[in-house]
Amino acid sequence: MNGELLAVLEHMEREKGIKKEILIQAVELALVSAVKKMVEVKPGVEIKVILDRDTGKIRAFAGDEELKSQDFGRIAASTAKQVIIQKIREAEKDVVFNEFNAKIGSIVSGTVYRFEKGAIIVDLMGKAEGVLSKREQIPAEEFRQGQRISAYLCEVKREPKGPQIILSRAHPHFVKKLFQLEVPEIYEGVVEIRAISRAPGERTKIAVCSKDEKVDSVGSCVGMRGARVKNIVNELHGERIDIVRYSEDMHEYIAASLSPAEIAEIRLDKENRKAAVIVNQDQLSLAIGKHGQNVRLASQLTGWDMDIRSKEEAQKEVAQKKEEKLAEEKTLSAEESKIKKEAFSLGDLSGVGEKTKKLLTEAGFSSLNAIAAASTGALSQVKGIGEVKAKKLIAGAKKLIK
Repeated sequence: MNGELLAVLEHMEREKGIKKEILIQAVELALVSAVKKMVEVKPGVEIKVILDRDTGKIRAFAGDEELKSQDFGRIAASTAKQVIIQKIREAEKDVVFNEFNAKIGSIVSGTVYRFEKGAIIVDLMGKAEGVLSKREQIPAEEFRQGQRISAYLCEVKREPKGPQIILSRAHPHFVKKLFQLEVPEIYEGVVEIRAISRAPGERTKIAVCSKDEKVDSVGSCVGMRGARVKNIVNELHGERIDIVRYSEDMHEYIAASLSPAEIAEIRLDKENRKAAVIVNQDQLSLAIGKHGQNVRLASQLTGWDMDIRSKEEAQKEVAQKKEEKLAEEKTLSAEESKIKKEAFSLGDLSGVGEKTKKLLTEAGFSSLNAIAAASTGALSQVKGIGEVKAKKLIAGAKKLIK
C-alpha cells in the first residue's frame, strides 16, 4: 500500500502538475484529523502524522509516543483518495483562473448557457462560465440560449466554487478591442486609438491618429466601402460609431469631435479647459445631439467642457456684455465724480482758515454740501462771517462740488 500511495502521488504530479510534496503535506494534514477521531489522547497533546517520502510508510504520534493501529493503512488509502480529488479540483480551478486572468482586457467568445436574474451566463468553450450582468449588457440587445456571444473580459475573481469571470459588452474598451481585431493597422500599431467615449447601444466616438503619414487613420478604420466599421456596427447591433481624427490642435480636435455638426468658431479657455463653441442656427441641434448626447460624448472624448451656442445667441451675449460694461463704466464715472467732490474740504474754500473752519464746523457747517445748501442769513450768523463773506462761501462751495 505504502509504495502504491507514493506511485499515485508521483503520477498526479506528472499528469496534473501538482507537486508531490504539496500532496504529501495535504495527506498528512488530513490523516491528523482522521487519527484524532480514532484515538483518544489527553487534552493539549499534539497529534502528528508523518508520511515517509522514500518508503511511503505512515507513522502517527501523540506527542512523543508513536500510535499503532491496523486501521492506519485503510484510513490512509481513503484519505489519500479524498485529498487527491480535492487537490485535482483546486488545480483545475487554478488552471482556469490563470488562463482567463491572462486574458483580462481582451475579447472572449462563448455561447449563451442560461439566464439568471437578468444576467447572462456564458459557456466559455466548456472551460468555465462567464457572467454578463444586466448593467454590462448593451440596452435592448436580446440573446437566445445557445447563441454565440462575444464580450470584453473585465475581471477574474477567485471564488470557492471556482473562478468568477466578469464580462462586459457595454465597456468602451469592448469597442476598442473590436477595432483592434478588425483593423490590421491598429493591431500592428501604425494607427493608434487615442481616446474613446461611449453610450452603449446608441453611439460611440473614437479618436484615432496615424504614426505613418502615408496611412490615413480614419480611412483605415472605415475600410473599403465602410466594410470594417460595418462589421463592428453589426457586432454592436446597430450602435452608431463616429471615427474622429485626433489632433494636437484643440480647435481642430474639438471641431472633429462634434461631427457631423459644422462648427463656425471655437473660443478656448485653456486654463479651465473650457470651450465656447459657436455654430449656425441650423447646426445647433445636430451639435448638441439628442438629449445632449453628441456634445456629452465629445466632451468625454476630448476632456474639455463645451458650451455650444448659435451665432445669434453669441451675438446677443456680446451685445449684452457691452451694455453691461457701459453701464458699469457710467456707474464708475459717477462714483469717481462723487469721490472727487467729496475729496474737497472746507479748507479748499477761499478765505477759510483753520479758525474759520473750526467755527463753521461747530455751527454745523462741516462740509461743502452743507455750506452750498445754507442760506446767506444762516451762514452769516457764524462769528466772523458777514453777509458778503457768506455769499462768497456759498458760491465757492457750489463751484467746487459741481
